[in-house]
Amino acid sequence: MTANLQKPREFTGKHMLAVMLGGFGIIISVNLGMAYLAISTFPGVEARSTYVASQTFEANRTAQDALGWDVVATLDDGLLTLAIQDADSIPVQPKVQKAIFGRATHTGEDHTPDFTWTGTALIAMVPSRDGYWNLRLELESADGTIFRRRIQLRDR
Repeated sequence: MTANLQKPREFTGKHMLAVMLGGFGIIISVNLGMAYLAISTFPGVEARSTYVASQTFEANRTAQDALGWDVVATLDDGLLTLAIQDADSIPVQPKVQKAIFGRATHTGEDHTPDFTWTGTALIAMVPSRDGYWNLRLELESADGTIFRRRIQLRDR
Protein backbone atom coordinates (compact mmCIF):
# COMPACT_ATOMS: atom_id res chain seq x y z
CA MET A 1 0.00 0.00 0.00
CA THR A 2 1.20 3.42 -0.80
CA ALA A 3 0.29 6.27 1.42
CA ASN A 4 -0.59 9.51 -0.25
CA LEU A 5 1.46 11.97 1.78
CA GLN A 6 0.97 15.64 1.08
CA LYS A 7 3.81 18.03 1.36
CA PRO A 8 3.14 20.58 4.18
CA ARG A 9 2.31 24.08 2.94
CA GLU A 10 4.96 26.68 3.51
CA PHE A 11 4.30 29.93 5.33
CA THR A 12 5.75 32.46 2.92
CA GLY A 13 6.38 36.16 3.00
CA LYS A 14 3.12 36.73 1.12
CA HIS A 15 1.22 35.00 3.90
CA MET A 16 2.95 37.15 6.52
CA LEU A 17 2.17 40.31 4.54
CA ALA A 18 -1.52 39.32 4.36
CA VAL A 19 -1.62 38.68 8.13
CA MET A 20 0.05 42.03 8.91
CA LEU A 21 -2.13 44.03 6.50
CA GLY A 22 -5.28 42.34 7.79
CA GLY A 23 -4.41 42.91 11.45
CA PHE A 24 -3.37 46.53 11.05
CA GLY A 25 -6.31 47.15 8.71
CA ILE A 26 -8.72 46.06 11.43
CA ILE A 27 -6.99 48.23 14.06
CA ILE A 28 -6.92 51.31 11.83
CA SER A 29 -10.54 50.95 10.69
CA VAL A 30 -11.77 50.56 14.30
CA ASN A 31 -9.75 53.62 15.37
CA LEU A 32 -11.14 55.70 12.49
CA GLY A 33 -14.68 54.57 13.32
CA MET A 34 -14.27 55.46 17.00
CA ALA A 35 -12.75 58.85 16.13
CA TYR A 36 -15.67 59.62 13.81
CA LEU A 37 -18.21 58.68 16.50
CA ALA A 38 -16.38 60.79 19.10
CA ILE A 39 -16.27 63.87 16.90
CA SER A 40 -19.81 63.57 15.52
CA THR A 41 -21.49 63.14 18.92
CA PHE A 42 -19.47 65.47 21.19
CA PRO A 43 -21.49 68.54 22.22
CA GLY A 44 -18.69 70.94 21.43
CA VAL A 45 -16.85 73.74 23.13
CA GLU A 46 -18.04 75.53 26.26
CA ALA A 47 -16.67 78.92 25.21
CA ARG A 48 -15.78 80.28 21.78
CA SER A 49 -12.67 81.94 23.15
CA THR A 50 -11.32 80.69 26.45
CA TYR A 51 -9.07 83.73 26.73
CA VAL A 52 -11.99 86.16 26.47
CA ALA A 53 -14.05 84.08 28.92
CA SER A 54 -11.16 84.04 31.39
CA GLN A 55 -11.02 87.84 31.51
CA THR A 56 -14.35 88.07 33.38
CA PHE A 57 -14.37 84.70 35.13
CA GLU A 58 -13.31 85.89 38.59
CA ALA A 59 -15.67 88.88 38.58
CA ASN A 60 -18.59 86.68 37.46
CA ARG A 61 -17.81 84.03 40.07
CA THR A 62 -17.56 86.64 42.84
CA ALA A 63 -20.93 88.14 41.82
CA GLN A 64 -22.55 84.67 41.76
CA ASP A 65 -21.08 83.75 45.15
CA ALA A 66 -22.32 87.06 46.59
CA LEU A 67 -25.89 85.98 45.84
CA GLY A 68 -25.46 83.22 48.44
CA TRP A 69 -27.75 80.86 46.54
CA ASP A 70 -28.01 77.20 47.47
CA VAL A 71 -29.16 75.25 44.40
CA VAL A 72 -30.54 71.73 44.72
CA ALA A 73 -31.70 69.88 41.62
CA THR A 74 -33.41 66.50 41.68
CA LEU A 75 -34.69 64.22 38.94
CA ASP A 76 -37.32 61.61 39.72
CA ASP A 77 -39.13 59.73 36.92
CA GLY A 78 -38.85 62.69 34.56
CA LEU A 79 -39.80 65.36 37.11
CA LEU A 80 -36.99 67.89 37.30
CA THR A 81 -37.11 69.98 40.48
CA LEU A 82 -34.85 72.99 40.94
CA ALA A 83 -34.97 74.44 44.46
CA ILE A 84 -33.01 77.65 45.04
CA GLN A 85 -32.67 79.32 48.42
CA ASP A 86 -30.80 82.43 49.44
CA ALA A 87 -28.47 82.72 52.44
CA ASP A 88 -31.50 83.16 54.75
CA SER A 89 -33.09 79.91 53.45
CA ILE A 90 -35.81 81.82 51.62
CA PRO A 91 -36.88 80.34 48.27
CA VAL A 92 -35.67 82.34 45.28
CA GLN A 93 -37.53 82.61 41.97
CA PRO A 94 -34.94 83.65 39.39
CA LYS A 95 -35.63 84.40 35.76
CA VAL A 96 -34.53 81.42 33.65
CA GLN A 97 -32.42 82.84 30.83
CA LYS A 98 -31.30 79.48 29.47
CA ALA A 99 -31.69 75.87 30.59
CA ILE A 100 -30.56 72.78 28.70
CA PHE A 101 -31.22 69.31 30.00
CA GLY A 102 -29.29 66.55 28.28
CA ARG A 103 -26.54 63.99 28.28
CA ALA A 104 -22.95 65.00 28.96
CA THR A 105 -21.63 63.10 25.96
CA HIS A 106 -23.88 64.17 23.08
CA THR A 107 -26.55 66.68 22.13
CA GLY A 108 -28.99 64.22 20.57
CA GLU A 109 -31.19 64.10 23.68
CA ASP A 110 -30.96 67.80 24.66
CA HIS A 111 -34.21 69.32 25.84
CA THR A 112 -35.19 72.80 27.02
CA PRO A 113 -37.25 72.41 30.21
CA ASP A 114 -40.39 74.51 30.56
CA PHE A 115 -40.13 75.45 34.25
CA THR A 116 -43.15 76.29 36.41
CA TRP A 117 -42.85 78.07 39.77
CA THR A 118 -44.54 76.22 42.65
CA GLY A 119 -43.89 78.83 45.32
CA THR A 120 -40.81 77.02 46.62
CA ALA A 121 -39.15 75.55 43.52
CA LEU A 122 -39.05 75.44 39.76
CA ILE A 123 -40.37 72.18 38.27
CA ALA A 124 -40.51 70.76 34.76
CA MET A 125 -41.25 67.43 33.14
CA VAL A 126 -38.32 66.27 31.03
CA PRO A 127 -37.88 63.22 28.82
CA SER A 128 -35.36 61.16 30.74
CA ARG A 129 -34.30 57.58 31.00
CA ASP A 130 -32.03 55.85 33.46
CA GLY A 131 -28.54 57.27 33.61
CA TYR A 132 -26.57 60.45 34.07
CA TRP A 133 -27.81 63.82 32.85
CA ASN A 134 -26.58 67.41 32.90
CA LEU A 135 -28.62 70.52 33.55
CA ARG A 136 -26.86 73.58 32.18
CA LEU A 137 -28.41 76.68 33.71
CA GLU A 138 -28.21 80.39 33.18
CA LEU A 139 -30.40 82.25 35.67
CA GLU A 140 -30.89 85.94 36.35
CA SER A 141 -31.36 87.29 39.87
CA ALA A 142 -33.62 90.22 40.75
CA ASP A 143 -30.61 92.57 40.66
CA GLY A 144 -29.58 91.37 37.18
CA THR A 145 -26.68 89.13 38.24
CA ILE A 146 -26.26 86.16 35.91
CA PHE A 147 -25.91 82.84 37.73
CA ARG A 148 -24.44 79.94 35.72
CA ARG A 149 -24.20 76.32 36.82
CA ARG A 150 -23.86 72.87 35.33
CA ILE A 151 -25.53 70.34 37.59
CA GLN A 152 -25.11 66.59 37.21
CA LEU A 153 -28.21 64.49 37.82
CA ARG A 154 -29.09 60.83 37.80
CA ASP A 155 -32.51 59.39 37.00
CA ARG A 156 -33.18 55.94 38.42
